[in-house]
Amino acid sequence: MNMSRVQTAGAIDCDVHPPTPRRADLLPYLDDYWTEIVTSREVDVLELMGYPERTRPYMRPGWEWTDDPLTQMQKNLLDPLGLECAILNVVSGAHALFDPYLAAAICRATNDWLADKWLDRDHRLRASMLVPLQNVEAAVEEIERRAGDKRFVQILTLAMTELPLGRRTYWPIYEAAERHGLPIGIHAGSNFRHAPSHSGFHSFLIEDHVVQPQGFSTQVASLIAEGVFTKYPNLKTVLIESGVTWMPALMWRMGKDWRGTRIEVPWVKDAPGDIIRRHVRMTSQPFDGPDDIEDVAKSLDHLLSDDMLLFSSDYPHWHYEGMDVLPEGLPEAKLNKILRDNVLATYPRLGD
Repeated sequence: MNMSRVQTAGAIDCDVHPPTPRRADLLPYLDDYWTEIVTSREVDVLELMGYPERTRPYMRPGWEWTDDPLTQMQKNLLDPLGLECAILNVVSGAHALFDPYLAAAICRATNDWLADKWLDRDHRLRASMLVPLQNVEAAVEEIERRAGDKRFVQILTLAMTELPLGRRTYWPIYEAAERHGLPIGIHAGSNFRHAPSHSGFHSFLIEDHVVQPQGFSTQVASLIAEGVFTKYPNLKTVLIESGVTWMPALMWRMGKDWRGTRIEVPWVKDAPGDIIRRHVRMTSQPFDGPDDIEDVAKSLDHLLSDDMLLFSSDYPHWHYEGMDVLPEGLPEAKLNKILRDNVLATYPRLGD
């Protein structure tokens, strides 16, 4: 019997990528006005510049998209791993559109496309909801429109956004998210409103990969310092494709500095590390643990929590060979929590 299937049977995969829909995919879900707009403007390939999904390492050899990507996903991932559920994340160029009204239309159409072409066709699938952060009022409207469909279990945004995510501009989104039991999924990527590094723009894709944790740490620090988790105590945030081993250093550094500067943020009553352990979760792929598998458990112990890691395959990205989807060295005693228990505790709508 396939050991990968034995280990992952009944697991919930928190990061699976369908192909980003193109104009032809979205046209049936756009009204006449937006159909004319996306056609006349030649809005078609909605890929982010730093997320070219059809190139390595984003597309694993042998997993290139076919004319029926759902059947392909079932064959390559859902069936071999025996998954109970998988959460679809569309990292779309809608995140980066400057036109806030077009962004809202693309997000609505993408959510409708997900429901129709994916969720309706396989009962194991769930999805993250796209909302236009460029247009907060429209984002809340989209949350309310889709909230009744419990197959949408999360709201998706990027690690590098126009404003830090803690800013009050976004709080109406968090109010709606908390009310409907929707975590905020922060996915690796940038809308390129700013340089993705603190020293400017990169020359190569590898540089973009290396600095992604800076974007994630900026968002975590912003959410804590601005008081989002104080205002919305039941809100969870999931860092998707963030890596793991940088987080203990952020906990330590922010906790140390908070003790000396907390007069600025009197609403932050608890140590930042404690807030992070309550509200922040991370997906398991890509895993950035040490090469020595005996040190993997030690690196996870530095989190001081068994609740923070969530299983993900990051399908169809190329992080492992065969079906060895679990990072080598994960402690056996923690696997059930990582594969299922932590996920169910993070996504309350999965239990509905």
